Amino acid sequence: MRIDRKVAQILEAVQEGRAPSQEACATLLAFPETTLESALVRAAGNDVTRRRLGSGGHLFGQIGIEFSPCPGECRFCSFAAASTQFGTSVMSDEEVLRNVESFTAAGELEALFFMTMHPFDLHHLLHVIELARGRVPSGTQIVVNLGDFDAAQARELKGAGVDGAYHVLRLREGSDTALDPGRRMETIQAAQRAGLDWWYCCEPIGPEHSPGELAEQIFFGVNHGCVAHAAMRRVYLPSSPLAARGQVSELRLAQVTAVVALATMHSPAVKLIAVHEPNVLGLASGANALFAEAGANPRDTEENTTGHRGRDILACKKMLYEAGFDTIHIPAGKTVALADAYLASV
Repeated sequence: MRIDRKVAQILEAVQEGRAPSQEACATLLAFPETTLESALVRAAGNDVTRRRLGSGGHLFGQIGIEFSPCPGECRFCSFAAASTQFGTSVMSDEEVLRNVESFTAAGELEALFFMTMHPFDLHHLLHVIELARGRVPSGTQIVVNLGDFDAAQARELKGAGVDGAYHVLRLREGSDTALDPGRRMETIQAAQRAGLDWWYCCEPIGPEHSPGELAEQIFFGVNHGCVAHAAMRRVYLPSSPLAARGQVSELRLAQVTAVVALATMHSPAVKLIAVHEPNVLGLASGANALFAEAGANPRDTEENTTGHRGRDILACKKMLYEAGFDTIHIPAGKTVALADAYLASV
């Protein structure tokens, strides 16, 4: 049984504590997901995460509080104005609170995310955040997933009790989207300067993305100081302009997730590596975090993703348990045994 020499050298260096370069990560991503080399990369990613970050998993939730035909025109999104089947809807206060309580009642959620379309109503968002802050347990963070915003808006969000922002300069931004890559970067900088934690991801991964593109995308987060990294595949949407390009397998997604784990092994700020959508393969390849979802979801064709593409808290706990995590991190820096948290609720 022979292993590619370059891959062997890179993984030997990882075992000796040396993180791979961007070029080395592109090499690791150049092998099909069914090869022995890819299997070794996944094993190395899993080993690095368990050694570096321990055997505790992380649970997060996201509520999509609105949907409408979006002028961002992301060609992979179910809300893109040119191809969407959705109208316009804004979640009522009562619905917001029901979802907040559903996600946080057990006190297991570390952070709760609120997602809008690219254009968003800051006044309404601040109202939603105020509602949520009155209900979430102490220590549960609030994070936003929004369109581009400026420095003043970032400060307002921080002042309202928002802890972080998920914002990505995505694969082929500006060609597969109608958004300005420079403006995306300005938003990331505005969030960081306002004191918001910056959450990042290599996304949305498709079969057409080269190893070099993926490595560059991964290292953008590493080089600019993200506090959480991830990998997410593009989901096949029949009405999407990118439907003909297809969708990568969960096995390929796990390979990319593993490379994220290796690339961030010396990034002290990165304590979380998520895989989207949640799956056990990713959790056995370097991921240690999952997201449950409710409300609008840009990868779903249903108005409420609950019970469709979106996973609930119990399903995420099951995946973490099956992937061998023995605890989950909960607010205030505490942990709870995953067997207690999951098996008791089955």
